[in-house]
Amino acid sequence: MTDKTPLADRMRPENFDEVLGQEHLLAAGRPVQRQIEEGRLFSMVLFGPPGSGKTTIARLLARRFSADFVSFSAATSGIVEIKKFMEQAAQRKQLYNRETIIFIDEIHRFNRAQQDAFLPYLEKGTITLIGATTENPSFELNSSLVSRVKVYMLNPLSVDDIKSILRKALVSDKGLAGKYRAEDNALQFIANISDGDARVALNALELSSLASKKTEIDLKTVEHVVQRKALRYDKSGEEHYNLISALHKSLRGSDADASLYWLARMLEAGEDPLYIARRMVRFAVEDIGMADPQALLVAIAAKDAIDFIGRPEGDLALAECAVYLARAPKSNRLYMAYGTAKKDALETPAEPVPLHIRNAPTPLMKKLGYGKGYKYPHDYPDAKVKQEYLPDRLKGKKYLED
Repeated sequence: MTDKTPLADRMRPENFDEVLGQEHLLAAGRPVQRQIEEGRLFSMVLFGPPGSGKTTIARLLARRFSADFVSFSAATSGIVEIKKFMEQAAQRKQLYNRETIIFIDEIHRFNRAQQDAFLPYLEKGTITLIGATTENPSFELNSSLVSRVKVYMLNPLSVDDIKSILRKALVSDKGLAGKYRAEDNALQFIANISDGDARVALNALELSSLASKKTEIDLKTVEHVVQRKALRYDKSGEEHYNLISALHKSLRGSDADASLYWLARMLEAGEDPLYIARRMVRFAVEDIGMADPQALLVAIAAKDAIDFIGRPEGDLALAECAVYLARAPKSNRLYMAYGTAKKDALETPAEPVPLHIRNAPTPLMKKLGYGKGYKYPHDYPDAKVKQEYLPDRLKGKKYLED
C-alpha cells in the first residue's frame, strides 16, 4: 500500500493477535477461535458498530482457511450479481475442492426475498457466507437465514483500544512511520470522539497529521480538524460520568434547582448537548414512565430543539426539560416490568402464538383454527372481555402490577 491509501486501510490488522476488543470471540477457546483450531469454518453474521473489525475478521478468516475471498456491499451490489458468484463458487468447489468465502457488507440492506437467495447455497455448504451488519439481525434478517448461520456480536472498541491503535499508527511503517508525535491529550480526545470506531479515529489522526505545521500533533490541531471542542473534564473522563450521575440523581430526587445547576455545569464544560438530551429521554421512560407519559414528549421535544437551533439558544430547551422531569411524578414500574418481560422472552422457549389471537386472512388459515374463539373486545361492555393473550407457559403472568 502507498501513502495515498487511507491510513485506516494501511493499519488494518494482519493477524488475529492485532485485532483488539473482540477477545470474547477470538481468544483461545472462544467461538471463532475454536473454528480456526478445528479447521472448520461456519457461515456467520458479524453484528456490531462501525469500525469494530467486521471486515477485518472476515479477511483474516479467508486468509487462515486459504479460501477465495469475494467481497460485496449490499448497498451497491445486486443480488443477481452475487448469485452469479455463488454459482461460480459452487463450481470451483465441485471441480477443484476450493473453498470460497463471500463477504456481504451491510447484509441487512437486502430485502427478505433477496435474502432467501442465499439459502440453497448455505444448505449445500457450497459457500461460506460472512455477513456484516450494524443492525440487529433479529429484526433485519430472515429467521430462515439466521437459523443457518452463527451470529456473533462485536463490541465497540474501548478508549484504551483506540489509543493503542493510534499509538501504533504513529510509529508503524505502514502508518506515519515516526514522522509525527502526538500529545497524549490529543490522542485522548480523538479516542473519546470516535465512539469506539477505529476507522473514525485513524481518519482523524491522518487529517491532523496533514494539518499539523510541525512534527507534534497537538490538541488545538485535532480540534480544528474535527471541528469539535475538547471537553474540559479531567483526562480520565471520571468527571464526565460524575456530572451526568449528579444530574440524573437530582432529577430522580425531584430537585429542580440542583438539576439546573448540574445541567449548566455540563453545558458550560463543553459537553455535547445531544448526549445530555439522550440521557433525559432515557430518564423520562426509566424513572417517570407511566406516572407521566407526557415526560417523554417533553424530552423528545427538547432533543429536537437543541438539534435544530443548537447552542446557546437551545440550552433553555434542555433547562425547561430538566425542570419538567424533576417536578414530574416518579415511577420505575414500567422499567421493572419490561425487564421481567425481556427476561422471559430471552429465557423461556419461544412458544407459538395462541391460535385464537392469530390473524386468519386466508380460508386455509381459518380451517387450521387461526382466530377461532377470539373475542372481539368492542362487542363487550367498555370494550373489555376476559381472554388469554399470553402463550400457555406464561398464562396469567403479571409484568405490570396495578
